Amino acid sequence: MENTSIVLAIENLDLAYDSKVVLQKVYLEIHAGEFWFFIGPNGEGKTTLLRAILGEISPRSGQIRLGEIGKTREHLSFIPQHCALNPTLPTTVGEFISLGLTGIRLRSKERAERLSWALERVGLEKMQKENYWTLSGGQRQRVLVARALVRRPRLLILDEPTKGIDLSTEDKFLQFLIDLNNAEQLTILFVAHDLNLPARYATHVALFSQGSVLAGESTQVLTSDNLERSYGVPITVRGEPGGHLNIEVDKKAVNR
Repeated sequence: MENTSIVLAIENLDLAYDSKVVLQKVYLEIHAGEFWFFIGPNGEGKTTLLRAILGEISPRSGQIRLGEIGKTREHLSFIPQHCALNPTLPTTVGEFISLGLTGIRLRSKERAERLSWALERVGLEKMQKENYWTLSGGQRQRVLVARALVRRPRLLILDEPTKGIDLSTEDKFLQFLIDLNNAEQLTILFVAHDLNLPARYATHVALFSQGSVLAGESTQVLTSDNLERSYGVPITVRGEPGGHLNIEVDKKAVNR
């Protein structure tokens, strides 16, 4: 019997650009309600795997199965690092969020219902007619999430969405995602460079290194030995009260 809790399954996957192999023999199984982080040094294949999951590139071998999301990928949403919208174009919050429905056939009533639901989920229900470009950084992040949520996704993928924002806003945004994950049982896949983000928030981690991926529960993957092998510098992982981990990178070794 098929396991209906599986949102994403990757089996024996090889990815390459022409003759350059990026990832080999990747196995990954993501279940409903899990909060995954993709981590690893630059150039180790995180973005390549994202592109494959999103259907932008085809595997050299192996397969990617999206469970009940199916071939239409209607219930798969992606939040990029940057918004490509022209900032000189006047755009309301409601108009911006509705862009997430592109390619989905819905009646006007259902579109309105989805928009209202998405605004409510991110706590911006009174700001539908506000100018998107007048919002704060934290509010814009929530609008980006709402644009993804309006598709009613089962899998939400975020590519370094907190890059370039202050720590306070970052913490509030991650806590918001945790609340969303708990309330909606929404499966989240978050690409990050800051190791303390998965240490604090992840249920599961995929660590990219030298063409391979080590994946599993966060406490099993986030060990000093695993991280040192991947990043090539001394890294200390300590447990903290509440079950969180604290990760310290030897900055002296990095700067040598």
